[in-house]
Amino acid sequence: MNIDTINIIALAYLGDSIFDLYIRESLINKGIQKVELLQKVSTKYVSAKGQARILNNLIENDLLTEEELDVVKRGRNNKRSNHPKNTDIITYKLSTGFEALLGYLYLSNRQDRLKEILNYIEVK
Repeated sequence: MNIDTINIIALAYLGDSIFDLYIRESLINKGIQKVELLQKVSTKYVSAKGQARILNNLIENDLLTEEELDVVKRGRNNKRSNHPKNTDIITYKLSTGFEALLGYLYLSNRQDRLKEILNYIEVK
């Protein structure tokens, strides 16, 4: 499978699931077990605003390779016209770029790099 030919939105779709699972597992491991609280806390991370904030932090700290930035840009620059009503288009596009990166790393069998990026996120 040539990862570069996969639809970028399909990569983002997969990346969203990977990120959601990572955050939920991290919160449960921190001792949060009430579903209502898990949902409330997880949305700080698993939301367009949370993901855009994480991506901006990764970029500002120069933690992504050129290849990874290219994937982010492909996701961010996708010509999708619709976005959720509760966020602006720029934030949504950044979050799509972040999700695409996670999906790309996963399908590229770069589990160590995926873990490295996810572990960089300080889950509280």
